Amino acid sequence: MDYKQRYKKWLKDDYFDDEIKAELEKIQDNEKAIEDRFYKDLEFGTGGMRSKTGAGTNRINKYTIRRATQGFANYIINYYEDEGKNSGVVIAYDPRHKSSEFALEAARVLTANNIKTYLFDSLRPTPELSFAVRKLEACGGIVITASHNPPEYNGYKVYGPDGCQVVPNLARKIIAEINEINNFSMVKVINKEAAQKQGLLKYIGEDIDSSYIKKMVDVIPHTELSKKKGGDLNIIYTPLHGSAYKLTERLLKNLGFVNLTIVEKQAVFDPDFSTVESPNPEEYSAFEMALELADEQDADLIMGTDPDGDRMGAITKDAGDHYIALNGNQLGILMSDFLLNNTEVPKNGVIIKSIVSTELIKKIAAEHNVEVIDVLTGFKYIGELITEFAEKGNKNFILGFEESYGYLIGEYARDKDAIVACGLTALIALHYKRKGKTLYQRLQEIYDEYGYYEEALVSIRRGGKEGQDKINGTLKKLREEGVEEIANQEVILWKDYQKRKVYNLKDSSESEINLSESNVLQYILEDESLITVRPSGTEPKLKVYFAVNDRTEKSAENKLEKIKDMFSKRVEKIIESI
Repeated sequence: MDYKQRYKKWLKDDYFDDEIKAELEKIQDNEKAIEDRFYKDLEFGTGGMRSKTGAGTNRINKYTIRRATQGFANYIINYYEDEGKNSGVVIAYDPRHKSSEFALEAARVLTANNIKTYLFDSLRPTPELSFAVRKLEACGGIVITASHNPPEYNGYKVYGPDGCQVVPNLARKIIAEINEINNFSMVKVINKEAAQKQGLLKYIGEDIDSSYIKKMVDVIPHTELSKKKGGDLNIIYTPLHGSAYKLTERLLKNLGFVNLTIVEKQAVFDPDFSTVESPNPEEYSAFEMALELADEQDADLIMGTDPDGDRMGAITKDAGDHYIALNGNQLGILMSDFLLNNTEVPKNGVIIKSIVSTELIKKIAAEHNVEVIDVLTGFKYIGELITEFAEKGNKNFILGFEESYGYLIGEYARDKDAIVACGLTALIALHYKRKGKTLYQRLQEIYDEYGYYEEALVSIRRGGKEGQDKINGTLKKLREEGVEEIANQEVILWKDYQKRKVYNLKDSSESEINLSESNVLQYILEDESLITVRPSGTEPKLKVYFAVNDRTEKSAENKLEKIKDMFSKRVEKIIESI
């Protein structure tokens, strides 16, 4: 069935409601819009589904949510023993358009398949879902969220019984089950009242919240300091209209950070995120309102969390009165440095980071006999290793982080947690304030000791089917052409994570990459500069990461700009040629 036939079916079939049909009627003369909505089924990838909300097979709507959930239900039925099936699935959702509706639709499908379902009574952050799956010993979880994407997006993520987002080998089984559903008549649905009457649908809330807060307090070190002196740190916090608001405020006050101001206009659960251009704590502009308050109150620390509460950004003062944003790598450096220097480092301790996150961690960790393990981008790979270490008992997890503002300490969850990151960051800021330093000043001390590390990300957006073809074609062409020189430097190593191969261009040798297959290319230059190219898993973007180091801040900045400029132009040229 081609996209025109799919469009007509959705427009005429009684299965689809009037709201969907009215939306489709508006585009009946727009061939390109019809093609974009119906040229394929919305793909359930290794990260779940994420797309614009709207009518069509290539959009997030209650029908695509139902189809994916039926596939997940079939996976549970086919792969779990009776005890596992009966342990249930937990569902959480964020403040986005239709999130609560989509969460209920997922619950209606699961319960129609006789699978017990725990649905949060109101919106909750993604990391709490991970915790709840573990706390309730459920067989899986679902989160309705599009994280920090624009307001028109929503998404659907699936979690396994360990509270970790499903990794590729499990995702492939779920995808296979979803692909078997080629007709919506194969999807089972019952109403909420029937599900509750049968004892299959249970609402959860405060009990989980309290347990979750307690676990975070338990894993944050030196809380005796914050409980005595937490009021000395002046904090501004913005939830950016997201689901982490109440729990972050509760945790910080529980820790003793009572001198806390919330950006009230951004504490409203607004699916349009109307006070910001982007609800993303990676964007400095998202902190505009928080910075106004900080100037008025002479705040020590500004923190913000994204809509589903798994990413955290922070702003601190420099040596004077200027506010400086810390990037994701810098926050990871500060957390690692603090944990290794101010807590008892466990034997066989491990820090886990993504392949695009700063290499400086390895220098810091080596001095404490702590191993640093690289994983593919996606916190699920960090969560997978935490579970493996816990089962084998051979390594002790200290910290997991990604440069994209994702952090976790403790084993209570298996996903990045912006809420615990706020608590830890506030504690570190208090620790250094009592020594007369800001977080920025401590970071400069680290750079002075180990060298200056600079990183940058260039995102090239190309939307629609044509854009996706260009992104895929660019990676294909880079593979075919090979890259031997970048910015007048030789490429020493070329890593192709799709082929799981490392090519040494100095001696023409090859070796294996011991990670899952992924559409990623990585180049290591003669001065140890690192360039990584990969498609975004959540947005129509090609991402290019740059990482350099040098003796001084200025020389590192100059090196970064040169490499970034020359290689970005090369990639842009390839995209435009496709």
